[in-house]
Amino acid sequence: MPRRRFNLITSIVAAWVAVGFVGGCDKGNQPESDDASNNMAGDGRYKIVCTVGMVADLAREIAGDRATVASIIGASVDPHLYQASRGDIVKLNEADVVFYNGLLLEGKMEDILQKSGGVAVTAEIDKAKLIAPPDTPGHFDPHVWMDVTLWQQAAHAIAAHLSKYDSAHAADYQANLESLLPKLDRLHGYAQKCIATIPKDSRVLVTAHDAFEYFGRAYDIDVRGIQGISTESEAGVRDINALVDVLVKRKIRAVFVESSVSEKNVTALVEGAESRKHALTIGGTLFSDAMGSPGTYEGTYIGMIDHNVTTITRALGGEAQAGGMDGKLATEKE
Repeated sequence: MPRRRFNLITSIVAAWVAVGFVGGCDKGNQPESDDASNNMAGDGRYKIVCTVGMVADLAREIAGDRATVASIIGASVDPHLYQASRGDIVKLNEADVVFYNGLLLEGKMEDILQKSGGVAVTAEIDKAKLIAPPDTPGHFDPHVWMDVTLWQQAAHAIAAHLSKYDSAHAADYQANLESLLPKLDRLHGYAQKCIATIPKDSRVLVTAHDAFEYFGRAYDIDVRGIQGISTESEAGVRDINALVDVLVKRKIRAVFVESSVSEKNVTALVEGAESRKHALTIGGTLFSDAMGSPGTYEGTYIGMIDHNVTTITRALGGEAQAGGMDGKLATEKE
């Protein structure tokens, strides 16, 4: 039987959540070099639990068939506002390894994740490469997966941790990492090529909240979010009007909604532009803080970014292959 992350029993989980206290045995404090063979479940695999799908997808690619991987924040769910349920605590309790994004993406869960011995996959990224928004002093933008080159560093972090946790199979994890990196290089190149085809004056990406700054920096597109980096912030009438001014002046033809964020503010932009006799459409739904549905191509990290790049490019007047990088995008084939 696998060792449990805490010595808590399910009957007191509710009380634990109420007081925000983590007690018992924290495996995160045990030596990382412990052989994972002691923690194998009946099928010979240990358990990895992740917060968001982007992290889980990397863990799944790198762990291969050595572990089962599950995420607790599902598709179309906003991690900024997510609160751990009793079931989530049980999953964390039963996990052998926990990975999360960090940088306060999982704002309401961060303390729980740290005290449970979770590993933040962004912890080793060079701080000089992180974006520090002026409206959130002391904090970095957590949406690092929007820059494929930075997300490669998260993949390295996962491989390094699993290689220590299950040292007997370290070579397997490194081999899986080396197999994944060229795929991510190709995705990065595809994004650069596609976004570059959008006419320079039209290269403005407006979305529901400010989740695409890393994307904008990496792929040379002006990014404007109606809300801040966290969806806890609220956009005011002045913010909406200021963005409408930009859209009308630059004759931008499309804005975008997000799968995990309310579209009401984006709709307000469309209505504001219409009142000024400027035709503005919703160019599509982007994946920002969550991937697509499990079991779909868009439900993988590569599919998520492919979808975003292809949707943005086509809506703003650029050239992208039908169906995305490899013709796998369901939304593009319909």
